Amino acid sequence: MRETVRKLWNKYRELICYLIVGALTTAVSLGVYWLATAKLLDPEDPVKLQIANVVSWIAAVTFAYFANRTVVFRSKNGQVAKEAGAFFLSRVGTLLLDMGIMFVAVTLCGMGDKLAKLIVQFVVIAANYLLGKFVVFRKKSGSGAPRQG
Repeated sequence: MRETVRKLWNKYRELICYLIVGALTTAVSLGVYWLATAKLLDPEDPVKLQIANVVSWIAAVTFAYFANRTVVFRSKNGQVAKEAGAFFLSRVGTLLLDMGIMFVAVTLCGMGDKLAKLIVQFVVIAANYLLGKFVVFRKKSGSGAPRQG
């Protein structure tokens, strides 16, 4: 039994860690968003809705970069600034996706902003994993070593 669990862990460690980090990142994003809209910004105002969305994004992406680098993908890339830049740039793409879906769902379709934000997180988590694995933290083919450039 112990050996089976170890094999499963070794096979799926990255994905399991990513899901845990994704859940924590989602909690950061939602917590910051809900705090911003509860205390500072009216989500009924389309501009303030997007400001709250961007503020929650900045907090979540900052947390996500460090968690993904160390826990999920175990990056040893010495070019941290370049890697962080690629990470943030990939997240800009998913931020635009997030903002577009929020605009359509809340502003055009009248969905509640909290429910829309929660649904959007599932789409964003999947897109972020794929970009992280295959773009930002990709390994050199065949070596298993982190990409160095």
